[in-house]
Amino acid sequence: MLNVFTLANGRLFQEEIESLDALAHVKPVWVDLDAPTPEEKGWIAQHFGLTIPQDAVDDDLEESARFYEEDNGELHIRSDFLIDDDQQARNVRVAFILYKNVLFSVHGEDLPVFRLLRLRARRIPALIEDAKDVLLKLYDADAEYSADALEGIYDSLEAVSARVLKENVNDQAAGEALAAIAKEEDLNGRIRRNVMDTRRAVSFMMRSRLLNAEQFEEARQILRDIDSLDSHTTFLFDKINFLMNATVGFININQNKIIKIFSVASVALLPPTLIASIYGMNFKAMPELDWALGYPYAIGLMVASVAAPFIYFRRKGWLR
Repeated sequence: MLNVFTLANGRLFQEEIESLDALAHVKPVWVDLDAPTPEEKGWIAQHFGLTIPQDAVDDDLEESARFYEEDNGELHIRSDFLIDDDQQARNVRVAFILYKNVLFSVHGEDLPVFRLLRLRARRIPALIEDAKDVLLKLYDADAEYSADALEGIYDSLEAVSARVLKENVNDQAAGEALAAIAKEEDLNGRIRRNVMDTRRAVSFMMRSRLLNAEQFEEARQILRDIDSLDSHTTFLFDKINFLMNATVGFININQNKIIKIFSVASVALLPPTLIASIYGMNFKAMPELDWALGYPYAIGLMVASVAAPFIYFRRKGWLR
């Protein structure tokens, strides 16, 4: 899908392009290629003279190949953007090319950050003035989206804390808590990676001296926002570790209760086993021939020998 964005009266307007002729009648400030076809890439090459690299959104690029400038003035930036949906959190690679005052973005799927910027640019006048503003606003929206995702992690961990720390935790509840904690830990790690990548991209733009004074100050503000997110990700990491250890501790307690039952049972059954062994194997003749109460006496002694350890354990509180 090929979308172009033009500026009119300080607002960003979107138009979907379906042919090369339609592309020739617009003067975009931003060209967004969402899972582009070879034909759409050909339109970009014919109209703008820009060749989209085949490895634009590859995940195995070297670090040195993520930020560079061509001899013809093309500025290439590869950045990761976060998607936090109900299915699975993931980072999506986006290739930016700044060429002849037009920003080209290439990605494999639609991104929440892009939708957020399109919504704001349509409603807020004078938000964007050129292609570099579009790129900065995307990184600003990305930092805000990461902050919203962190707030979601806070809420999820609060719910886990209420189940783990305020209720009796059985094995099923502990397993559900571990699954929820693992999911939030994965999201927290992806947010940390995302803000790190955004910091590197914004720093590269500041070092490249492409920004004017106002844009440079905006880039510094984005970096300050990102720095404030680092402390939150660190706190959440510690909270996740605490909840993980607490949940595993409750699982161990439940397992120890089971082991305690077997231990108490084995100890309590030792005396009657000893009595039965003595009674059945250490007489020259069967006592019942001379003593009619032999069996009841042995059985009563065995019951008493079982009851005595349980009474003792109960008084010690070991059966609770």
